[in-house]
Amino acid sequence: MASANISKNIGSVLDAALDAGQGLLRLSPNWVPRSFLHPGKRIKLHPDDWYALGGHRGGIDERWFASTTEAMNENRADDEGLSYILFDGKRFLLRDAVSEAGARMIGKTMWEQYKRWPVYSKFFDNMGPIPHHMHQGHKDAALVQQEGKPETYYFPPQLNPVGNNFPYTFFGLAPGTSKQDIRRCLERWNIGDNGILDLAPAYRLKPGTGWHVPPGVLHAPGSLCTYEPQWGSDVFGMYQSLVEGRVVPWSLLVHSMPEDKHQDLDFIVGQLDWEKNIDPDFKKNRYLEPIVDQAASGEGYTDRWITYGDFDGKQLVSAKELTVEPGVKLTLKDPGASGWITVQGHGRMGKLNIESPALIRFGQETEDEIFITHEAAANGVVIENTGCEPLVGLRYFGPDTHKSVPQVGDYRK
Repeated sequence: MASANISKNIGSVLDAALDAGQGLLRLSPNWVPRSFLHPGKRIKLHPDDWYALGGHRGGIDERWFASTTEAMNENRADDEGLSYILFDGKRFLLRDAVSEAGARMIGKTMWEQYKRWPVYSKFFDNMGPIPHHMHQGHKDAALVQQEGKPETYYFPPQLNPVGNNFPYTFFGLAPGTSKQDIRRCLERWNIGDNGILDLAPAYRLKPGTGWHVPPGVLHAPGSLCTYEPQWGSDVFGMYQSLVEGRVVPWSLLVHSMPEDKHQDLDFIVGQLDWEKNIDPDFKKNRYLEPIVDQAASGEGYTDRWITYGDFDGKQLVSAKELTVEPGVKLTLKDPGASGWITVQGHGRMGKLNIESPALIRFGQETEDEIFITHEAAANGVVIENTGCEPLVGLRYFGPDTHKSVPQVGDYRK
């Protein structure tokens, strides 16, 4: 039976859902297409549904988690990118639920500062590489009434049985590159390949590792399926004119720039964080490997930091991976809300079943995604593996949730 959408007067339904789930909320799969990319086909969407929104919209290559952020796609649906809560045959937006019960959902401090859940995560899955691009910082994004977009990457082994066409990512620019070099690439936009990758180093991607990517840093993500905790924004600028023979229109370069600057090459180059792009120790300062959180682990279960590190001294987004062995039960306590996605196994979280499905039809509801409210996190969430393989879940957190998080490079200690 299909669920009914409700958008107004959700207070009583939300209260009932929070009480019934003891602060845990079931979320519906949230699929997002990208017209300029080719799906990598590893995020468990049924093969008949990769183009469920129509060929003109492009293939579905992303699934967003616990999102109150809209996808800034052309010709998009009004609710594209927004996550829905499921309860008692009804569907309502997580964004509306946070607006209705802010402190109960995300904690008093975060609610008072942001008045929203200011982060989200996604599976980002493509057959090949995407253009060398960057996401604006808060100052530049504010020029188009948006927010900046720091982000982090983790490559879940469960979703990377194959590397697809190009499991390498170009990051930043080679030391010694000048702003004039990039300006010349922009001047060559309409002649085919503008040559920007000639100026960029590439790194082989490894499942079970990740990267820390500040705003203003160029990156051309390779073809591993990526779990991507990030700030709640969808701003970007694509600086590469041709990818795998596909033309990248100028409109995607200036997508998140003021209209009167769309032909201002110096302005466009100036949106890059130059020092971070040409950092000679880029990998040392950006590469991540999991770090076991000993205080949150115990016999039969291990909690690992998978994305971490501050952005210019600010804790904005972080993520952990919990692995629970068969037959093990634990009480998970976190200092704040999180978005959870199950990537392996099945079991229970509080009163809710959790399992990682093998295949999902577009529009089908699943039992793999949950929003763990601040209330539930503070009280403690009982998680039990009732299967015969490890139960693995990824969860991400918003700003200043933890007293501290590991910093980039701490995995070496």
